[in-house]
Amino acid sequence: MVDRAKVTGSCHCGAVRFEAQVERSSESQICNCSICRMCGFQHLIVPASRFNLISGEDQLREYRFKSRTARHLFCGVCGVKSFYVPRSNPDGISLNVRCLEFPPGSHVEFSAFDGRNWSKNAKSLRHLSEE
Repeated sequence: MVDRAKVTGSCHCGAVRFEAQVERSSESQICNCSICRMCGFQHLIVPASRFNLISGEDQLREYRFKSRTARHLFCGVCGVKSFYVPRSNPDGISLNVRCLEFPPGSHVEFSAFDGRNWSKNAKSLRHLSEE
């Protein structure tokens, strides 16, 4: 049985708030693709079924580029990207670890992900959005 914990998250101004069930010991990817490198996003991918947007849906703005598959979602008030729907895992949500509050006893392990060579490496992330 997987030990999960509820995390809460938000954008900087608090207009967008959410919660998610994550593994108490989670893995996060630090991606070097153009957008992640520029915004400092730290990925923690969960199945969409374990994500709940509490407030701020009306404040979300969307940006899509290249394949137009990934749904980059930003707060329209403060501009922070606290989560999005990744191209690698369209059935999941990538949470920005920098925007999360973890309960005591949680641990996040960080690893590098070569997003510059996305098509070669994306399949290594598929398991993260599976139940």
